[in-house]
Amino acid sequence: MRVVIVTESFPPEVNGVAHSVLRTAEHLVRRGHQPLVITPAPARGAECPPHVFGGGTGAAELPVVRVPSVPLPGYPQVRIALPGRQLTAAVAGHRPDIVHLASPFVLGARGMQAAARLGVPAVAVYQTDLAGYAHAYRAGRGLGEAAAWHRIRTVHRAAARTLAPSTPAAQDLTAHGVPRVRLWPRGVDSVRFHPRHRDETLHRALAPGGEVLVGYVGRLAPEKRVDLLANASALPGVRVVVIGDGPSAPGLKAAMPGAVFLGRRTGEELARCFATLDVFVHTGPLETFCQTIQEAMASGVPVIGPAAGGPLDLVGHRRTGLLVPPRDGAAVARAVTTLAGDAELRAAYGRAGRADVTARTWEAVGDLLLRHYAEVLAEHRGTAVAEVTGATGPGREGATPTAAPACPAEGAPVAEELPA
Repeated sequence: MRVVIVTESFPPEVNGVAHSVLRTAEHLVRRGHQPLVITPAPARGAECPPHVFGGGTGAAELPVVRVPSVPLPGYPQVRIALPGRQLTAAVAGHRPDIVHLASPFVLGARGMQAAARLGVPAVAVYQTDLAGYAHAYRAGRGLGEAAAWHRIRTVHRAAARTLAPSTPAAQDLTAHGVPRVRLWPRGVDSVRFHPRHRDETLHRALAPGGEVLVGYVGRLAPEKRVDLLANASALPGVRVVVIGDGPSAPGLKAAMPGAVFLGRRTGEELARCFATLDVFVHTGPLETFCQTIQEAMASGVPVIGPAAGGPLDLVGHRRTGLLVPPRDGAAVARAVTTLAGDAELRAAYGRAGRADVTARTWEAVGDLLLRHYAEVLAEHRGTAVAEVTGATGPGREGATPTAAPACPAEGAPVAEELPA
């Protein structure tokens, strides 16, 4: 199967969209398919190493087309693609069976148009609460949110299928008039993120007085509401650790002078940081999924998250962690106090959290995506799914899923799609 992935973000950028696209492309290559990624070019001078999957004679390099872009005003780490013919030419040149639009907004909208011109079905993956971001950045207040939802509806209504990462996200899309919404969650690498990576030497360095380490991992931006950790950072016996960077960093450092800011961490170092935490807190109320919560759970760390959006699907309240009212710093501090004072409870939540996510592999999630592709192609061609999964022909090299079972109804829990 030939797949064009049009994404608003891709490495070297570090965020949920970029990471999930990379893992999706990796899975497609491993299953014998031929993906092409089209993405905005990073800032001048940024290193873009090749992405090679597999080893030895079977190694395959992922082709990536980077179109000209400009920085988003006020948030230069985010790049916005410029208009041009490069995207259309790249899509047509790859001769795709299907077009995958990752968090489509600017570049993704153009990808949708290119797919329509070619008569190729498109799957749109909803991943970013752009309407909520418009409110967080006060982009015209209500007008900004309305404009964002108009854009979301325009793009997603043209898609053969919209994939939402969580039950609340699917419900939100449906309520705003987006049709054909199905669930497609995210995987987690429970080998990389594992309790065995806990580093007591690092713990002592970050908490020399024996404090309980309470950590946040992610972008430091207004929509993440990391400022809600301020009350918790003032608690006795607690040391807040913030991992990540972004435009809010200076203000957060001023608001939480007792916190430790480690900046951005990746790879094995990030896994070690996760496992060394005693409690993980995510404060953002606008998460459609929240990958860092899964990574904390895989690391055996109890989680505190907002009772909104994606965390509702991930956090078992009083089983793997605690859910608190969104945008409530006092509630965050109370939850931190509860867990900081009970090591046995932290351990029990951590064990239960890891047990919940170990089967949610990127392989399982990738195969679920291939089933969605197969169903969309069958609908597009007016054939049975079995015919699509076994079909080959000019320009359609590579294996396709061996089966395409029916997906759960819209709004069904994530647990019905992947093993708990």
